[in-house]
Amino acid sequence: MYITGAFMVPHPPLIVPEIGKGQESSISDTTLAYKAVAQQIALLEPETIVIISPHATMYADYFHISPGQQAHGDFGQFRAKQVAFDAVYDTELVKEISAVCRDRHLMAGPLGEQDASLDHGTMVPLYFIDQVYRGYKLVRVGLSGLPLTDHYALGQAIREAAQRMRRRTVIVASGDLSHCLKEEGPYGYKEEGPVYDKHIMDVMGSGNFFRLFEFTDDFRRNASECGHGAFTIMAGTLDRTEIEAQRLSYQDTFGVGYGICAYRVIGEDSERNFKEQYEEKERRRLKERKAAEDIYVRLARESLETYVTTGEMLSMPENLPDELTGRRAGAFVSLEKDGRLRGCIGTIGPVRENLAAEILENAVSAGTRDPRFSPVGQEELTKLEYSVDVLGEPERIASEDELDTEKYGVIVTKGSKRGLLLPNLEGINTPQEQIAIARQKAGIGPDEPVSLERFEVVRHK
Repeated sequence: MYITGAFMVPHPPLIVPEIGKGQESSISDTTLAYKAVAQQIALLEPETIVIISPHATMYADYFHISPGQQAHGDFGQFRAKQVAFDAVYDTELVKEISAVCRDRHLMAGPLGEQDASLDHGTMVPLYFIDQVYRGYKLVRVGLSGLPLTDHYALGQAIREAAQRMRRRTVIVASGDLSHCLKEEGPYGYKEEGPVYDKHIMDVMGSGNFFRLFEFTDDFRRNASECGHGAFTIMAGTLDRTEIEAQRLSYQDTFGVGYGICAYRVIGEDSERNFKEQYEEKERRRLKERKAAEDIYVRLARESLETYVTTGEMLSMPENLPDELTGRRAGAFVSLEKDGRLRGCIGTIGPVRENLAAEILENAVSAGTRDPRFSPVGQEELTKLEYSVDVLGEPERIASEDELDTEKYGVIVTKGSKRGLLLPNLEGINTPQEQIAIARQKAGIGPDEPVSLERFEVVRHK
């Protein structure tokens, strides 16, 4: 076993006395746990430490691994420039990780560095480690906007690379928990904050990493966390590994959650293959969902699948019900993959001969013509979830007071610019949010006067 240990740690700069200037005493439990982590790392005597930081270079569709021979960083932005670090990178392991990722078609590597200096998500762990252990090399890994399953897969690639190189390696996942635990905190208070922290500490404290995949993007975003991706990469490095999990500390003194856990590697355990288990569970769920689809959703699915696999539009099926062939209405087709939007195109009002034709065309457009996304590939078809929203007649309203985000969608109009947002969308909780997003979609400024319309939909999933 060349991954010899792993640690979940936070990165509050004020835990460094030169920055905290006394405030660090308020999180003394975190400081003591951090020192215990450093001591455990020193006992493991790793050749390389991999630090996964959400404040390193980050891309939407690529994991950045810091390139070069070495890097420097200091806490100058926190008025403590005298606290500085010089890290020597493990260039051989970086090269091997990149090669493994390339072989596995995982978008990761050393391209596109934006800032070569060490970030505070890296330096805070180094502050404690360097006090008791030196002589190691560093690998610095950033997060991405890719799904959690890809984060876990990157961890698996790091594990494979360490084994190929026979490199004794320790993993440090640097990340704070929720930033909205108290009104006086950096993002105020949100109810998702303490819920997230309780759940994530249960997960990480028990080592049941399967549950990392159960946290939705919207829930994590509303909780304003920054470490979940790092924890998931770390979990991937422990794939098929028997571990002993130890919860060392949790504090929320400043309205931000700081959690520390340690993982001692014991041996191999083929049943801890959490990504495979999750993907199998998703396959079963999607199969059951597909079997339960109504005619609206089935028509959208067959339309896109036919177009992607053959390049031809699906002919109008026979024996469709009158509600599809004898009615005209606007309709939106939405696609999701891995719990994330993968495409959404629709018509505010009817533009084709009937609703069935509207769905056939909009399904293809959602999968291949949404400018926010690349066209859906054939390998993605089995992973897509479809919904079809049939729009009612819009009605003018005088103000946002007549909106209800769960019941009504909104249309904002300014001259020739028109933006629409569907109702009952996860993460959209107020009419103000609805209108702001609809304005953005239409390219209408936040202070420009607009006319408002609302509409109801019948959603088919």
